[in-house]
Amino acid sequence: MRQVLGLGSVLMAMGGAVFADDPLPEAVTDAMYMPLNMDEVAVGQLLFYDPILSGNKTIACATCHHPDFATADGVSLSIGDGGIGLGPDRVVDPDNPPEERIPRNAPALFNLGAFEFTVMFHDGRLEADPDHPSGLRTPMDGDMAQGFANVLSAQTMFPVLSRDEMAGSFRENEVALAVRQGRITGEGGAWDLLARRVGDIPGYADAFVELHDEVQTGDDMTFVHLSDALAAFMAWEWRSDTSPFDAHLRGEATLAGDALAGMELFYGQAGCAACHSGPFQTDHQFHAMGVPQVGPGKSATFEDHHRDEGRFRVTGDPADLYAFRTPSLRNVAKTGPWGHAGAHANLTDFVRDHLDPVAGLARYDRGQVIWPAMVATDFAVIDDPAQVAAIADAVTVAPVVLTEAEVAQIVAFLNALTDPAAIEGRLGIPDALPSGLPLP
Repeated sequence: MRQVLGLGSVLMAMGGAVFADDPLPEAVTDAMYMPLNMDEVAVGQLLFYDPILSGNKTIACATCHHPDFATADGVSLSIGDGGIGLGPDRVVDPDNPPEERIPRNAPALFNLGAFEFTVMFHDGRLEADPDHPSGLRTPMDGDMAQGFANVLSAQTMFPVLSRDEMAGSFRENEVALAVRQGRITGEGGAWDLLARRVGDIPGYADAFVELHDEVQTGDDMTFVHLSDALAAFMAWEWRSDTSPFDAHLRGEATLAGDALAGMELFYGQAGCAACHSGPFQTDHQFHAMGVPQVGPGKSATFEDHHRDEGRFRVTGDPADLYAFRTPSLRNVAKTGPWGHAGAHANLTDFVRDHLDPVAGLARYDRGQVIWPAMVATDFAVIDDPAQVAAIADAVTVAPVVLTEAEVAQIVAFLNALTDPAAIEGRLGIPDALPSGLPLP
């Protein structure tokens, strides 16, 4: 078993203060966010809701990141290609069933336009790297496209390649076939095929001609142009810095009652700020917190296990086994189910288990999962004592003992991170799409 550190030691190791001495973060300011072109934001809004970017033209970014579900989809693990409907009502299409569910919970999109968000995905497999020729470290390595406006833009390049997310089966469409054949970049690659689709639609082509000097016709468009627009929209639409907690930090209002007590615990005795630090309540690092693994797990095509070993799959470092990126917490009360596999549908239970990860893993109630249909392997990992022990052994923090009343106070504070303006969104859902395809 790894060395287990008390939370005070963890804080000291990370350069932070211990418990009650840990200060509140600075208030969020405009300077923390990237500048945006509102014309690009507007075309990005259309692309975000347009199924044109999926192999079978049935899945949009918004299918799994919908404003009705706080930019997620309200289920533990999503059904991408091969599903019908939205959120908890989404079911398997009997005429085109998916091969499996998406293996990780759909993350929320709040504040991704802030400069400090330079690490993407639960395992951080995409991140800014100034030492890399492209400025990015990605699964594509040297084959990655170039010229992205930011890391958020680069992130959008990957869901469209995933069979279970947006690409579909290679037997069904030319985009998925290109992915299967390893043709991702360059003329005729998957990204180019999608750019050609969009460029052939006059409403999109005209917009990108106006946006970019190098784009004279739709034929000049690349997927990077599309991804930059998508990033601009997400950055504008879901900026979140007007919650009651933000008002407290700015001195515009004061938290009171259980929310105030919960904030004091969060930044004090409970030690939550050891990882959920800074203005957006994340250290952007990776920690093994004993979160239960449900669903198909994360594996390569040639593997048949159901584990999700988190950051280890990126680095190969045993110290990263079962470690996942610290999520930002704005609007966290609205973005459940929680955990990398969405194993917890109850926020109070998640907080309680997070305070004592090993005990929480041992008592986990699988009845919390939210998805439309079970398969035999959904609980393969948590039904295997050896695999559960491996997840528990990776935990490196000591338990924090709080009363039920104190747990409730922390949950009250988490609710004070809800920002109605961000939940509502700024541009909203468009009335129609240039492609003529139905909105999700």
